[in-house]
Amino acid sequence: MTKIVVVDNHGQFTHLEHRALRDLGVDAELIDNDTPPEAVDADGVILSGGPDMDRVGRSAEYLEDGRPVLGICLGMQLMAEELGGRVGSGDYGGYADVTVEIRDPEDPLIGSLAPETRVWASHADEVKELPEGFTLTASSDVCGVEAMSDTDRHRYGVQWHPEVAHTEEGEAVFENFLEICESA
Repeated sequence: MTKIVVVDNHGQFTHLEHRALRDLGVDAELIDNDTPPEAVDADGVILSGGPDMDRVGRSAEYLEDGRPVLGICLGMQLMAEELGGRVGSGDYGGYADVTVEIRDPEDPLIGSLAPETRVWASHADEVKELPEGFTLTASSDVCGVEAMSDTDRHRYGVQWHPEVAHTEEGEAVFENFLEICESA
């Protein structure tokens, strides 16, 4: 059975990420972000959302240990910043219902979603420049980088929250990430 850890970056929806995985029958564990990667036995890692970069603990260390990683909101921003991209303030601020356009139908994480799908996302901060090796996989009128992927290194990020009911195809995002972890 595939095991996934959710690294808790103190986001208000982190427990829902853990719950969504458990509802899919996944062996999922919610861990503190001060847990070192070498202490974790898992096939994949989710870097949760959170309030700010000052509270991410050792989360960045999971980007270098070889397991597939999915960054959600702050987790994606951390991934971008740590791997050479740029993060900045968004033009639209807090949480909103947004229509995203899937720009890469071949992407293993989100390519199977509808060409346009409704999501729930915060845009207080967002990725402004992709790190080297990443491709843009979704965008919206609100945010230029709603999702990104580096399929060679199994690094994926979404600005939105797939774990909340307001996101139309959130369960599919988690199912696709499980498939990535199983085939990596």
